[in-house]
Amino acid sequence: MRMLVRFGKRPRLRFISHLDLQRFMQMALNRTGLPIQFSQGFNPHPLMSFASALALGWTSDYEVLDVRLAAPMGRKRCEDAMRAALPEDLPVIEVKLVDDRAPAAMALVCASDYHVSLSGGGAEAVRSAIPDFLAAEQVFAMKKTKSGEREMDIRPCVLALTPAEDGFDARLMLTEKASLKADLLARILAGRAGVACPEPRVHRVALLGRDEAGELRPLMEL
Repeated sequence: MRMLVRFGKRPRLRFISHLDLQRFMQMALNRTGLPIQFSQGFNPHPLMSFASALALGWTSDYEVLDVRLAAPMGRKRCEDAMRAALPEDLPVIEVKLVDDRAPAAMALVCASDYHVSLSGGGAEAVRSAIPDFLAAEQVFAMKKTKSGEREMDIRPCVLALTPAEDGFDARLMLTEKASLKADLLARILAGRAGVACPEPRVHRVALLGRDEAGELRPLMEL
């Protein structure tokens, strides 16, 4: 049996790195009293993985921790134990139990929803660039890859883009082959508007995967 834990990351902890979060979660799991499955060897650790790493400085309402259990447990017992082990700045939102044979959470992720808040006077100009961006068939930008920076067409990575009162909302591809960071999208929009990019505050709203019909749905609903 596996336990999928959806949790949030609040502003006070937004500069905690993914590695530090991973270490903290390992300690938190040890405190739960749940039958966590551990790795073998000289340095046993809980068998767990994150559906997707959150960039430093970002906040979220939809992080997913995938944990292997050594024995069957009730969902309510798992949820209560995780809430007791985590601080209020890492709130547990929901817990789902799945069979060991179910795909790993990280293998299901293919897109993510974000809300990007923009401070300063350039926010309105950035929002005004959205219609022109959506109308473009191609939008080239420099992206960091494993082999270095290269110019790529990022337009296919933007599945949805709408203006919001304080910035914009975006649905972006999030796969190994195609992905786009929300803060890079903010800088691209600012460049197309001819203004300096206001400091973006990125908040992850949902991690998405495809259901049997091929439709995008929140990960915990699959």
